[in-house]
Amino acid sequence: MRTFALLALLGTLAAWVSAETSGAWTVPVGLAAVAAMLIVAYAHEPQNEDPGTTTIVAALVCYLLGVLAGMGQPGLAGALGIGVTALLYFKPEIEGFSLALKRHEQVSVLQFLVVTFIVLPILPDRGYGPYEALNPRNIWLMVVLVSGIGLATYVALRVAAGRQGLLVTSILGGLLSSTGATVLYAQRSRESAAMERLAFAVVPLVNLVPLGRIALLAAVVAPTLLASLAPVLGAALAAGTAVAAFLVRGAKRGDTPMPESTNPAAMGTALRFGALYAVVLLVAAWLADVAGHRGLYAAALAAGTVDIDPVVLSALNLFGDGGLPARTAVVMISLAYLANVAFKLAILVWFNRRLAWHALWPLAATVGAGAAAFALG
Repeated sequence: MRTFALLALLGTLAAWVSAETSGAWTVPVGLAAVAAMLIVAYAHEPQNEDPGTTTIVAALVCYLLGVLAGMGQPGLAGALGIGVTALLYFKPEIEGFSLALKRHEQVSVLQFLVVTFIVLPILPDRGYGPYEALNPRNIWLMVVLVSGIGLATYVALRVAAGRQGLLVTSILGGLLSSTGATVLYAQRSRESAAMERLAFAVVPLVNLVPLGRIALLAAVVAPTLLASLAPVLGAALAAGTAVAAFLVRGAKRGDTPMPESTNPAAMGTALRFGALYAVVLLVAAWLADVAGHRGLYAAALAAGTVDIDPVVLSALNLFGDGGLPARTAVVMISLAYLANVAFKLAILVWFNRRLAWHALWPLAATVGAGAAAFALG
């Protein structure tokens, strides 16, 4: 975990020094030095013992950092020096994290790296299919974005395991899957009165988190739309949070069950999302052609029931390409969120009508405040 990272840094620095000095000898001499170091270290300390190469590599890196600083790059040398120091200091945490990763988690991380750094660069960046609505690179970029958010949330869930509280549970559960978290707490709410009170607090909070997720996606994909989207999201979030705050006060403090999940960066999940996103693009292009903006609204309502991310990303990309006015994009996103909330309320009615009635008020306040902000905007 540490020695190989330092070796990579050593090679980068050797190449840098070679380019700056026009000396072709730096990289091969560095390679020979590393090879000699490894041979000597393993010959000296064989059989399942740490040969101590980390210290040797760190010393070589330190030397080249000094060279780098002397060549007029003290800022870069200092920043890299701090990074190396942190890498060395946090040895127990780094090794503990690597050992704690299960095999399917390691595979999922590798799959995410494959879809990001191998598949994405080779995809063509042009439209295909009806209305030229399918851009392979654009579709896969959205897959990478959503998978990255899911993977980061999954890691945060692992780090928070065993010491999570109500707010942490709600935020991470909502980021990972607000629908999955809603189903979990709807099921658990029937186990006892204490779990029902907990669900009364968590479910409304979980369904406020997608508003923040929408803002994050907009900031990355179409930041210029935030000026139109922020008042609607802000009003909805403020109203929903205010109403939900009364419900949180009655919840039992302490550890809160986290949603069960697999790593969302898995290839299967990425491919399913990409397929759904492509379908939404095609349907939206067709409906826009035959029914104008009303067709887009119908597509947003239908697709938002299943997942709001494809609709949000479609609206953001259509706006970014100049094919959709800002107000229309905001309406599409709002309708997708509304359809998703209605679907979750139906789930709650199925599992626990008391919970559905309790969650109705903060969700209604959220939708109402967002609609009022849009109407006044």
